[in-house]
Amino acid sequence: MSYRTQRIVIIVAFSLVPVLLLLTFSYLPVINMFKYSFTNWDGFSKHMTYVGFDNYRTIFTNPDYFSVFKVSLYYFFATFVQMALALYFATILSFNVFGKNAFKGILFFPTLLNGVAIGFIFLFFFKPDGTLDTLLQFLGLGSLSQKWLLNPNIINVSLAGASVWRYMGMNFIIFLGAISSIPKDVYEAADIDGANRWHQFIHIILPSIKRILQLNLILAVSGAIGVFDIPYIMTGGSNGSSTFVIQTVDVAFKYSKLGLASAMSVVLLFIVILVTLLQRVLVKEED
Repeated sequence: MSYRTQRIVIIVAFSLVPVLLLLTFSYLPVINMFKYSFTNWDGFSKHMTYVGFDNYRTIFTNPDYFSVFKVSLYYFFATFVQMALALYFATILSFNVFGKNAFKGILFFPTLLNGVAIGFIFLFFFKPDGTLDTLLQFLGLGSLSQKWLLNPNIINVSLAGASVWRYMGMNFIIFLGAISSIPKDVYEAADIDGANRWHQFIHIILPSIKRILQLNLILAVSGAIGVFDIPYIMTGGSNGSSTFVIQTVDVAFKYSKLGLASAMSVVLLFIVILVTLLQRVLVKEED
């Protein structure tokens, strides 16, 4: 057996299992999801009836299904807040700051926690007479205490705040790595020219991490559209906190309308793809 043939055999042998797993657990379920979206399958019966585009027609004509997307706006704006905070701390801790390694660990720590654990942490944080209310009373701001997870006017703000705390650490690490890759000679030249930290941030750091910033923005916006775990664990979608993904899960498993839920999943998939492509087009036009 020639060396070239041996290479091909080894590559195929090592790639076969991962490819099979990818096809079995990623592509095959997606194909079935498209198939189920054109049926009225309830998830239990052995038979399903083809209904054409009725499920999609229901989604786009019934306001109860698309109205929940307004909840995603809270997470959309929270995305910019957490990215701004992550960039702020990454910029500061990229310079010589006392105790910066400790601050790095503190900021990255929430990323290590499971979403379920974070949900329960913030349940205690926001509950009446919980951590937040106790802190406000200690600071003499007890009048600001609210029913944070019971008031429909502020519940999504509270949940979006929990999302900011959870995801800021990952963006912080990515930004910090990108900023740390900037040569020190550039900063030294800027210091000689009299540039302060703000000038260095505007004219050195931002242009250098532009691509990373755009990538994080795409991922964050896509995540805001498909948010699920924190509102589902903390409220179950009650009091006006239901997102499109939570509603899809309820339709599938609470109301046994798996065909309609599959159609909702397909719609969400195309929305995420559309947003991603739109951002890429806008970035190319800017370049």
